[in-house]
Amino acid sequence: MALAYFWPFLDMLKNYFKVAFRNLTRNKVFSIINIFGLSIGLTTCLLILLYIVSESGYDRQNKDANLIYRVAAAGGTAGATVNKGWAGTPAPVSATLKAELPEIAQTTRLLKFPMADKFLLTVKTGKEQKQFYEPNGYYVDSTFFQVFTYDFRYGNANSLDQPNTIVLSATLSKKLFGDENPVGRPITLGLPFGNNDYTITGVFRDEDLKSHIPAHFFLSMRNNDIGKWVVSQTNWATTSIFHTYIRLKTAPDPDAFTKKLNADIDRHAGADLKAFGIQRRFFLQPLTSIYLHSNLDYEVASVGNATTLYILGSIAAFVLIIACINFMNLSTARSAKRAKEVGVRKVLGAERHSLVYQFLGESILMSGFALLLASTLTRLLLPAFGDLVQKQLHLFDEPLVWVSIGALTLITGIVSGLYPAFYLSAFRPITVLKGRVLNTFSAVAIRKGLIVFQFTISIGLVSGAIIIVRQLNYLNSRSLGFKKDQQLILPLQNQQMADNFVALKNELGKIPAIRSVTGGSSYPGIANINDLLFYGEGKTVHDVVDISLIAADDGYCRTLGLTLLHGREFTKGSTADSNSIILNETALKQLGYDPNTAVGRKISYDFQGKHAVMQIVGVVKDFNFESLYKPIYSLGLTTTLGNPHSYLIANLNTGAYASILREAEAAWKRVNPNQPFAYSFLDKDFQANYEKDQRSSSIVGYFTLVTILIACLGLFGLSVFSAEQRTREIGIRKVLGATVTNITLLLSRDFLGLVCIAILVSTPMAWYAMHRWLQSFAYQIDIGWWLFPLSGLIAVAIAWLTVSLQAIKAAISNPVKSLRSE
Repeated sequence: MALAYFWPFLDMLKNYFKVAFRNLTRNKVFSIINIFGLSIGLTTCLLILLYIVSESGYDRQNKDANLIYRVAAAGGTAGATVNKGWAGTPAPVSATLKAELPEIAQTTRLLKFPMADKFLLTVKTGKEQKQFYEPNGYYVDSTFFQVFTYDFRYGNANSLDQPNTIVLSATLSKKLFGDENPVGRPITLGLPFGNNDYTITGVFRDEDLKSHIPAHFFLSMRNNDIGKWVVSQTNWATTSIFHTYIRLKTAPDPDAFTKKLNADIDRHAGADLKAFGIQRRFFLQPLTSIYLHSNLDYEVASVGNATTLYILGSIAAFVLIIACINFMNLSTARSAKRAKEVGVRKVLGAERHSLVYQFLGESILMSGFALLLASTLTRLLLPAFGDLVQKQLHLFDEPLVWVSIGALTLITGIVSGLYPAFYLSAFRPITVLKGRVLNTFSAVAIRKGLIVFQFTISIGLVSGAIIIVRQLNYLNSRSLGFKKDQQLILPLQNQQMADNFVALKNELGKIPAIRSVTGGSSYPGIANINDLLFYGEGKTVHDVVDISLIAADDGYCRTLGLTLLHGREFTKGSTADSNSIILNETALKQLGYDPNTAVGRKISYDFQGKHAVMQIVGVVKDFNFESLYKPIYSLGLTTTLGNPHSYLIANLNTGAYASILREAEAAWKRVNPNQPFAYSFLDKDFQANYEKDQRSSSIVGYFTLVTILIACLGLFGLSVFSAEQRTREIGIRKVLGATVTNITLLLSRDFLGLVCIAILVSTPMAWYAMHRWLQSFAYQIDIGWWLFPLSGLIAVAIAWLTVSLQAIKAAISNPVKSLRSE
């Protein structure tokens, strides 16, 4: 009974799809253009959606993730460079908040120790000894796994309760021990201040872990290497390098709780902050927003960029909209060919709504075919796209993506077919059967408006891609104030290596291809958080300037190519330089000194109850120590405030790196026979600051080409139908003497005029969007007026090439044949 009731409806649907399929096969060019265009649009959406879902999923695996926050700080000294905020807090913040704020269920701290960006790991497996450097190791409190949720393969959330314990990631565990359970095994960590033994107490799964803390291992903060130092950090104004996390009992009123938190901290920190002349306010960052929406100084690791996701999401939407526009334009352009069909069906009794369903059915069927093709294309392109974005993306791991893309396909079919369906179904049967079907002014105007919209987006993307590439080229080519090329970096990440610095320096100095060798606690391109608050002569702690400090060996300026404006470098082997400092121009200006007369003057600092005075022995020209996202800040070089032997820097006089590295490794083995040889090059380390922007540039560039391709597909389709509609006119003009050039220009000029209008519309929008994007850089290019005409010229050239191919084909056809066929 039920089947009999639905049978007429099912039969109607069957008939709709049968007619739709016949129309698709009858009009092959139209069908191929639309299906191919829609499939590229859906492929673009699938790829970008997979990336967006992956980037948006960070830290959501944590239980009660919505109740976990990071405490961050803003503010500083009167003379400090304005910053975006600081992700670290002083050591006492965590315990104080836990003890005094009842809203907090638990707190924990994470510490990435400044002098240990890489750890030298040593394990013994039988008679073998494995030894290698491993980054991304973090010291944490024993409460860490009570705040964060990790899936343990071995061990549990109490794995760091005991001192000198370590928890490994599954990836690192496999690298060290294969498939064995390593719990209970010893492991030695080499650090700049000595080697220390730890016991492995847990292994956490990290295969699909998405966290803003990309840990390879966690170390108990209670240990024999930095444990005593951590306990000694009780000052509220210094050593703000502890990342403090809190888990609340219930969702708070953010503003009220932040005020309460600051009031509590002020009671303890007020005196210390005042003594140093510091103003500081704390704020909360929701855990799940840190990866995409936090852009503070001293982040745990490199974070994502929500702006990039907005840009990519917009591109995906535009690509799909342009594909839909192609369908609308081609459907309405073909209206004359389907007018008689509509007239006959209306005479035979078809109602308008049934015709609307018919045309929508065709559109949805076409979207379905496009989705099948898009699925295949996505599967083929996903490995290459994953390499581009440096992520492992899986097509079927995210059900939300497929639900979204299925819904998107249906919506695409409906949206792209809606206007043509109502337009075609509105034809009057008497008019169309008499053969009087004209393109109405409104239909032509809408079609032209949609073409302008397509190319407005395309030209805007071309302009954006050019500006992004120019900005990144500018970052690569801009003079940084130091020599970044041909600089070999050797990390000295344990005490033995640091102790052997002089011997290694002498060995490397014997290699003819090495100009000079020096050492430092840091070098340009990597983070440096060592700083002190200094004040000039005749001033007090209330006039302090925050100066970043590099502990440097003699020859540091010469080796790195820094320009010494006045004074001298540090003297080799001299103990007299223990109280000497070399400052950059920015530091001297903030201190109130004239760089031309600063040599010989003194500056002071007070730290942990001690007053110290340093003498300025040199003035170095300003240079960019960090990336060009940041302005130049106050910087000083000393010999004692830090470890000048954390890194060895060798300036090379040749590009024959293979032979140099062989000789350098041989020298290393002579001095450090039991330590692994590791190296990097300064230019590559500095360039790593722009990796994400380089990837974003590539992604935008590729999808800009896709956008133009789809727009040109539509333009090609319209030019085909335009040529068909004007077959008789073209034949008559050729008989009357029109040349191929005349005919080509005749068929092209309307389309090119629309592209020129798109140039005028897109220019102000593109300028505004890219001006906003450039604001994230401290150093940026000027957006020249010529960029937009150039983008327009590129679009015009592509559009003309697309249209002229069909126009030339029509122009060279035999006019006799054209007129006879008409």
